[in-house]
Amino acid sequence: MSLLKVGSKGDSVKQLQKQLNGAGYYCSVDGDFGPNTEIAVKNFQRDRSLVSDGEVGRKTRAALLNKDTSHLLSHDDLMNAAADLKVDVATIFAVKEIESRGNGFLEDGRPVILFERHVMRRQLKKHGFNGAQISEFKRLHPNIVSGKTGGYKGKAGAYRRRKIGVTIHPQSALESCSYGLFQIMGYHWERLEFSSVEDYVDFVTQSEGNQLATFVTFIKTNTKLWGALRNHSWALFAKIYNGKGYKKHHYDKRLAAAYSRYQANL
Repeated sequence: MSLLKVGSKGDSVKQLQKQLNGAGYYCSVDGDFGPNTEIAVKNFQRDRSLVSDGEVGRKTRAALLNKDTSHLLSHDDLMNAAADLKVDVATIFAVKEIESRGNGFLEDGRPVILFERHVMRRQLKKHGFNGAQISEFKRLHPNIVSGKTGGYKGKAGAYRRRKIGVTIHPQSALESCSYGLFQIMGYHWERLEFSSVEDYVDFVTQSEGNQLATFVTFIKTNTKLWGALRNHSWALFAKIYNGKGYKKHHYDKRLAAAYSRYQANL
């Protein structure tokens, strides 16, 4: 189902409006997602401890169906992150919109991961495997161990690859995945102040709030990155966070635009 927000029209909006009215958040049932519907959505989201952004995606739909959403990101989580990073809430909303994957969990309840085959090769070397061993792993499992980037499989496919990686070397496999909303790599577990990669994975498996907490620590442990965020130096922030290819995807411009929008609307 597509994201519903101000400007959306049609039967799906009408169904949303009926659900909101049924839950006690009154708005016109006219199939037009206007300001009154947005207010009703924001009030519903706030009362259900969701991020109150006025947009209806998978998380808000789940709450409307009275499903458990306690593990999902809340408005308070974002407020606490803003306070911890000493930035305004608009900054956190902007970074969440542009730099996160939108959902920290798959529909089956597992956290979103992405397995990086070139990182697996690097981590195996770091953990003492020799060239001949790594070459054999590459020959047997080219999608699990490789010197090349790419060839990704998302959702359940990433878990299948990690499972194979674990049979080769458990720690390297866990370290070779990115996790959750902000897709922070497992090999950062020490920087994120965990005692092991397993502890890091367990922590982000519990909630999107925990995933945001690891993002906050990731920012605070890089003085230049944190300073760029606090100063709204979006090009520098994007360069450090996304790498040199940030310009190709216009991360800096998208962050600036999102920040301006949230400044005006929050």
